[in-house]
Amino acid sequence: MTDRRLHLNAFLMPIGHHEAAWRLPESDPNANLDIQHYISLARTAERGRFDSVFLADSPVLFANPERRPSGKLEPTIILTAIATATERIGLIGTASTTYNEPYNLARRFASLDFVSGGRAGWNIVTTAGDDAARNFGLDGVPAHKSRYARAAEFVEVSTKLWDSWEDDAIVADKEAAIHADSAKVHTFEHEGEFFSVAGPLNVPRSPQGYPLLVQAGSSENGKDFAALYAEAIFTAQPTFEEGKAFYDDVKDRVGKVGRDPRQVLILPGIVPVIGDTEKEARELDAELARLISPEYARRQLAERFGLRPEQLPLDEPLPENLPSEDEIEGAKSRYTLIVQLARRENLTVRQLIERLGGGRGHRTFAGTAEQVADTIEHWFHSGAADGFNIMPAVLPSGLEKFVDGVVPILQERGLFRTEYTEATLRGHYGLPRPENQFTVGRAFVGLATQP
Repeated sequence: MTDRRLHLNAFLMPIGHHEAAWRLPESDPNANLDIQHYISLARTAERGRFDSVFLADSPVLFANPERRPSGKLEPTIILTAIATATERIGLIGTASTTYNEPYNLARRFASLDFVSGGRAGWNIVTTAGDDAARNFGLDGVPAHKSRYARAAEFVEVSTKLWDSWEDDAIVADKEAAIHADSAKVHTFEHEGEFFSVAGPLNVPRSPQGYPLLVQAGSSENGKDFAALYAEAIFTAQPTFEEGKAFYDDVKDRVGKVGRDPRQVLILPGIVPVIGDTEKEARELDAELARLISPEYARRQLAERFGLRPEQLPLDEPLPENLPSEDEIEGAKSRYTLIVQLARRENLTVRQLIERLGGGRGHRTFAGTAEQVADTIEHWFHSGAADGFNIMPAVLPSGLEKFVDGVVPILQERGLFRTEYTEATLRGHYGLPRPENQFTVGRAFVGLATQP
């Protein structure tokens, strides 16, 4: 990488990131099941020259279906459909290392990379929550440290599978009746703590070598894992000071494990509510807050804290005797972020619910397109972000306002591309195509060391 440039990723939730967005008159409450809706959003992001679109996922019913749309299509299926309807934009999907197996998952993402012509990315998550565990025959969620150890081995096996075909393995020599050079298709007989995989993959090495590796955890284990493996990091940092501290910390960890910090991109989430005037933006923000069901949100918050809803009076601050982060096995970094937000701003439970309703702890911002652009530029130039994970509170209108309002300002300031210059997701992010570990005779960087 040479010149530093701003990167933008569109984090697509079906109707928007605000939990009450589906109740607005403009919203389609069934958009979560409409593939044309996702395709339209991706085309809007591509019109804005975004680096990529991103889909979150969890192997569990995420919300009470009585209170909000909660059905979710599988991300790689959605992204495959988007791939055929777009040309350049990157396609990042979430998949859990706790509730998948390396062979099947490596095959899915290699297939997506082929279908899209080299635009696939994998957001690596370890998945918290007993409800997900019970869907896979487990009594409870595995311990936090164990999930990250499994994730490290999962990535090790996946990269071996993606590399199991050398780039020039296919010769397609009709005259000699040789389709592939078998000496360049590798078994590797992996035997580890969690997996036993022989290889090779039944998909040749894909256009990018393998998909862009993305990570989204911000706990200590999560940051160590990111330093070893991630090429892009999605993170939740509600203030500039926290964003700057996280940025410096992770870049330092990356350098200490022998990787180039410039090749690990940090993209905090931002939830913009954009209006033609600041007053208009704040009115929409207030309308969304009004549409939140506080009792339902209180039950969700109480569950996260391991409390009963009546232990969280709506118009009082959080109780003082909450569990510590060390006592939490799931989503440690998000738990800490929420508690710190409430303590720092002395929020009541009702006020905390309103703040979390839009961004679940990510930075939320109501203002004009120019004010949003100012915030992005400040974080970027001050070394708190390499770009942003854009999380519109309402879709599709919020993404359209960002593309038509904020992007031109960033382009005028020379911060963001006006046209695509690369064809792959790695190219958009300015990252190199990884060498094949079997060709160069070395292990993948960092795989010998687990966090």
